[in-house]
Amino acid sequence: MAVPFADLQLQYQSIKSEIDAAIAGVIRDNAFIRGSYVDAFEREFAAAAEVAHCVSCANGTDALYLAMRALKVQPGDEVITTAHSWISTAAMITHSGATVVFCDTDDTTFTIDPAAIEAAITPRTVGIIPVHLYGQPADMDAIMAIAQKHKLWVIEDCAQAHLARYKGRMVGTFGEAATYSFYPGKNLGAMGDAGAVVTNDQALAEQMAMLARHGGLVKHQHHIEGVNSRLDGMQAAILSVKLPHLEAWTEARQAAAEVYDAGLNQIEDVVVPEVAPARSHVYHLYTIRHPRRDALAAHLNANGVQTAINYPTALPFLPAYARFGHRPEQFPNAHRDQGQILSLPIFAEITRQQQDEVIDLVRKF
Repeated sequence: MAVPFADLQLQYQSIKSEIDAAIAGVIRDNAFIRGSYVDAFEREFAAAAEVAHCVSCANGTDALYLAMRALKVQPGDEVITTAHSWISTAAMITHSGATVVFCDTDDTTFTIDPAAIEAAITPRTVGIIPVHLYGQPADMDAIMAIAQKHKLWVIEDCAQAHLARYKGRMVGTFGEAATYSFYPGKNLGAMGDAGAVVTNDQALAEQMAMLARHGGLVKHQHHIEGVNSRLDGMQAAILSVKLPHLEAWTEARQAAAEVYDAGLNQIEDVVVPEVAPARSHVYHLYTIRHPRRDALAAHLNANGVQTAINYPTALPFLPAYARFGHRPEQFPNAHRDQGQILSLPIFAEITRQQQDEVIDLVRKF
């Protein structure tokens, strides 16, 4: 049985009439750049994320840049983030003018280790960007305590954690701002690139909105030098259609994760994702650890099961950061995980039969 890593076509078919009507509406109204569809999605997503303000933008990478620019990051500053994630978080620290400082992940959840954050703080540190990796919240109580102690801002990278909660509270509501990606494969995905920054700070929201729209909220009134990072109307309309389905899709992912946990937990050498107490994991990715990861991936792929490796090289060891001269012993957990993590197929529409096929193939490996 073929098991795809994700099935966006199946998702589309399940809500085809809604999506098609939304696209037709944008074309009918010529609402291609900003306009009513973008305004509506910003309001709707702010409500879903349980924040006061949502500033949409072109993608999740730009969202990080806008947040740091609005927080006045400047050359000489240092910003702390995780050693194991997608490069956008680290790269935007550099592009905002600051120096990226990496911290190791903790031993079980793949999220940033608060003890490592504390050890990395210097007089030049201005902020922390925890990543809620794979859909599990980072330890926000510990992170916010450190931030408050040292008077640092916090931007939560929620690109993989739509609707995840920490101790009952929505991720993205702890720091000064939070960033989201709506890349097509995300739990809430557009049909192209899209992103947003959310915040409860009105002045910060206005600054980020100006930065994203050539420096002004009204056309031809440029109060600052901004960039062009606007969410287009088509993607906004599609996201507005998908958003009401997100809670049910999230519950389906969580149910699928329980099936995997039960079936894989007793298989030798397989370590299933550990969910820390009082955290809700939304399983953007279902990641196992295995000491022979590459061989297991080849076995699954040869038998029709698509897998992915997120991420095969931890950030400190990428050529892009060779200038720092980082060593494996500085990031032991991230260095171990880069060679052991394997993402298995998980999506809202995955069937029990497909999951049983995956589990059976892992067992036979």
